[in-house]
Amino acid sequence: MRKSSKKNNKGLSILAFILIIIIIGFSAYTGIFGLTIANTYHLKSFNETIKMGLDLTGGVSVIEEVQGSKVDNDTINRTIDLLNMRINAVGVSETTIAKYAENKIKIDVPGVYDTKSVIENVAKSGKLEFKDPSNNVILSGSDVHDAQFAYDQNNQPIVSLTLKDSGKTKFADATEKFMNQKISIYMDDTLVCSPTVQAHITDGKAQISTSSLDEAKSIANKIQSGALPVTLKTASASTVSASLGSKALPQSMMAGAIGIGLVLLFMLILYRIPGLMADIALALYTILVLVVYSVIGARLTLAGIAAFLLTVGMAVDANVLMFERIKEELKKGKSVSSALDNGYHKALSSILDSNITTIITGLVLYFIGTGSVKGFAITLLIGICVSLFTALVVTKVLLRLALNIGFLKKASYFGVREVKTNA
Repeated sequence: MRKSSKKNNKGLSILAFILIIIIIGFSAYTGIFGLTIANTYHLKSFNETIKMGLDLTGGVSVIEEVQGSKVDNDTINRTIDLLNMRINAVGVSETTIAKYAENKIKIDVPGVYDTKSVIENVAKSGKLEFKDPSNNVILSGSDVHDAQFAYDQNNQPIVSLTLKDSGKTKFADATEKFMNQKISIYMDDTLVCSPTVQAHITDGKAQISTSSLDEAKSIANKIQSGALPVTLKTASASTVSASLGSKALPQSMMAGAIGIGLVLLFMLILYRIPGLMADIALALYTILVLVVYSVIGARLTLAGIAAFLLTVGMAVDANVLMFERIKEELKKGKSVSSALDNGYHKALSSILDSNITTIITGLVLYFIGTGSVKGFAITLLIGICVSLFTALVVTKVLLRLALNIGFLKKASYFGVREVKTNA
């Protein structure tokens, strides 16, 4: 029975190990080259899904300063939302608009090199219009008193719209005339939403149904803003040449490939079979990090590439700590199985301590930093969290599978001379 159980355990371990290798290999291939299945489904490569930052693609970077001494965060957020709509209305995609400092807003427009047109577009006054099905203007922004996101009696997210006296009669006539038809709301000729008239509204108070709270917030902010709620003054404007990225990106990729290759070789030479398991886990780490970048829509910058390469080293560092602890246990005469468990638990506190310290540093950089510093911090935090998973979970699982298969039967496979075993 024991022999049969051991054979079954070994067989399952071999199957699991092969399956892990296949999954990692398939993911790596798809991430590098992409994959089209039956000319219908296309799995995009990382090159297609990960966006490049302004420093890699080139474009225009503008910093606008909010005029006035007392401007709250809600007002700045409404301004950012409206600016985003204006810039992207020109047909420019992947624009980044974010709060840059306490009273500044940074606008990065990749792929565009006309600074003047971007500044002029930002400075537009903003035109809010309500139009009937024939595209005739019913109301303007001057007729709107307020717009807030809220919940209706069924706890569904809505936009609560309140009109000024100048708009009540016009809106009452429109809702009576266009019952069960759509009245569209536009900001600078860009559609905000097209709610269907479901009641004759005479008191100037309407509700717009939405599918989510985020949508309700977005619509309410755009309607409430009308024109920009603050005055902006261009503090600085610069054009970033695409040639910078065309030179820096290949050099960064080559440096990263060489660095990662040396790390993989170092682990393999120093730790042999365990080093191979660590290399497999590191390959998975690289794939997982790039998948996270794709999912959250992270924009890769030169600073982000630097942070990624830094976390690769930290991911390996956790494995080194674990392997050294295991070697110490083997030198005491422990069996390989006992050494794996004891070494893992003894290394755990050191691994967590170093990584948690780095996470705290990353959080500080994120909350007080701006621009590329924030990007560096985000990339660093993602890398640390993923590296903890691959080092503490994936590497341990791979080592245990290798032990069950028979790859790690002897202490010599860790580079340790055979010692009398004390299980």
